[in-house]
Amino acid sequence: MKKFIHRLFLAINVLFAAALIMAYMAVHINPGDFTLPAFFGLAYPYLLLINIMISVIWAVRLRWEALISVAVILAGFNHFTNYIRIFKPRSVPEGSITVMSYNVRLFNYFENKTAGNTETNIISLVRSRQPDIVCLQDLFLNGDADRKEAEIRKRLGKGYYSHTRLLGSGNNRHYGIATFSRYRIVNRGEIQHPGSSSLSIYTDVIIGKDTFRIINNHLQSFRLKKTETSFFEELLGQESVQTLNQIMSVSKSLRQGFRARALQAQLVKDYIDRSPYPVIVAGDFNDTPVSYTYHKIRKGLNDAFVESGYGAGFTYRGNYPPNRIDYILHDNSLKSTRFEITRVRYSDHYPVTAVFRKPL
Repeated sequence: MKKFIHRLFLAINVLFAAALIMAYMAVHINPGDFTLPAFFGLAYPYLLLINIMISVIWAVRLRWEALISVAVILAGFNHFTNYIRIFKPRSVPEGSITVMSYNVRLFNYFENKTAGNTETNIISLVRSRQPDIVCLQDLFLNGDADRKEAEIRKRLGKGYYSHTRLLGSGNNRHYGIATFSRYRIVNRGEIQHPGSSSLSIYTDVIIGKDTFRIINNHLQSFRLKKTETSFFEELLGQESVQTLNQIMSVSKSLRQGFRARALQAQLVKDYIDRSPYPVIVAGDFNDTPVSYTYHKIRKGLNDAFVESGYGAGFTYRGNYPPNRIDYILHDNSLKSTRFEITRVRYSDHYPVTAVFRKPL
């Protein structure tokens, strides 16, 4: 009996170690060509945790099998550091350029009757931090769009310029993304995502004697239906067992999201590569650090959280398991000196803030 249990546990160990290896493959394989690794990449934090638990169990029993999961974890340690920063960054001179990115979830307008309070709370939070550049996603403007944009710009504080890209939803309601900047805006543009309501804009600003391009993104979400988000709630123990139809429905939505973001990531990357100016890329990528999307966009750039963050990097707290999907990336023309995740519950995302300085 003991031998059977040992073999069974070893088989489970090998299975989850293989699943973690599959997650590592997600960053290299385009989901448009082969989607399966993307599912494992999405589950990376939980596969990592399971492998850690298994290796601890083996180690307590002083078994060599503990090395199986340990070896696999170490092989992908760079992915771990994209999620969690164990060591505080070294003290460096404070920066002078502050960038905030925040998915405000339409100010909760369609979620409850306290949307006005949510909008006020979010604007007050942003105003209190006084960022030089603010990238907002899922912005909602109810009424005359130009008037509402000017109103928000005024409520944020003096000296902001703005660049918005809005879509109409009827009844004079508008949603989209916006970049607010204390630095003068000299050029505005959009990155088209054909066949999608996803939005990306680029805004050229003058900082000192230099021009920087700010690319603000809200990439394709999974667009899960209410019945599909309840699947994750049930997985978390809030309700009952799932049906096969629910699982298949969720799988289809996830697969479509992976593929759409892969195409969008390539478009954004093309604009980054063609930019005549240094870039800061921010926004809600709707994908994790162990994904094709993140690695495609980040290639050649630095992740401000990895460079100057500390602790767990989770930025999403919505209906499905928490994960890191909001980013601020930059090229070598800047150095991140501080990165913060402000854990307020005004949205299903947390705002992220990076402070930059030019390298000495």
